[in-house]
Amino acid sequence: MNQLPNPACGREPLVEAIAAFLRHDHGLSPVDIRAAVEEAIAGAGPDAIAGLGQRLAIAGTDWSYTPRDPLARGIHRALASRVLQHEPVIRGVEHLERVAGRAVVIVANHLSYSDANAIEVLLDRAGAGALADRLTVIAGPKVYSNVRRRFSSLCFGTIKVPQSSGLSSEEAVMNPREVAAAARQSIDVAHERLRLGEALLVFPEGTRSRTGRMQRLLSGAARYLDGPDTWVLPMALTGTERLFPMSEEGLTPVVIELGIGEPMPAVALLERAAGDRQKAMDLLGRAIAELLPDAYRGVYGSSWSG
Repeated sequence: MNQLPNPACGREPLVEAIAAFLRHDHGLSPVDIRAAVEEAIAGAGPDAIAGLGQRLAIAGTDWSYTPRDPLARGIHRALASRVLQHEPVIRGVEHLERVAGRAVVIVANHLSYSDANAIEVLLDRAGAGALADRLTVIAGPKVYSNVRRRFSSLCFGTIKVPQSSGLSSEEAVMNPREVAAAARQSIDVAHERLRLGEALLVFPEGTRSRTGRMQRLLSGAARYLDGPDTWVLPMALTGTERLFPMSEEGLTPVVIELGIGEPMPAVALLERAAGDRQKAMDLLGRAIAELLPDAYRGVYGSSWSG
């Protein structure tokens, strides 16, 4: 299924269409899926279906900002209570108070297409609903490659960014000049969202880890930290690579863990790195790795000498 029916066709076909494409992803019974959809629609109101259809149509169509959709988010949260059959483990919640209301860039390791959704749900469960409510995610082109992924991306704001030719699959490859122009536009949009009070979520490895072990963070991700009075907050995920394996389209119930590190002013981080963007990102890489079990630390493990 590549699109939703026109909202004018009525509520029932739309409910069935939403339930149909979620069924495959979540491995739940049709009754459970439909119950989640109906529950979310009841909370968002009948007009929310038309809004969802419109946002699905435009998500990821340019290098700009796509706003969150309340119905998509409501459906995902209703599904989360059914998919997350094991209570997630969340550590470091006490650090979130320091970034309350601040311009903050969250940096995390990247294991699965479900990572941003997992962080959004876990922040809400941890009592940090205000932070979850202002989440904007930096998303590569493949996040918008089909209607199911676009639907998941609407649980928060997103900013589409290009991947370099070294990281892109053939469907997303751009030449260096196109990458540079699109990246500049995306960074400008990200800084504007920070000025407007959004919390930016960045996966600075640039792509999901195929092994679960951390890859070196990209120096270009440091440009998101350039805004005035910006803070940076490291987070570390485990379990999402098994929740949503790369080799499968469906979700598998597992224990997810989220570690939240100590936030720091971005200017202090950049000063510590003497303005070297790669060093700044490596310092963040180590901060993330310290929140992870040894098996996930990858390049930032005990042998790291950067």
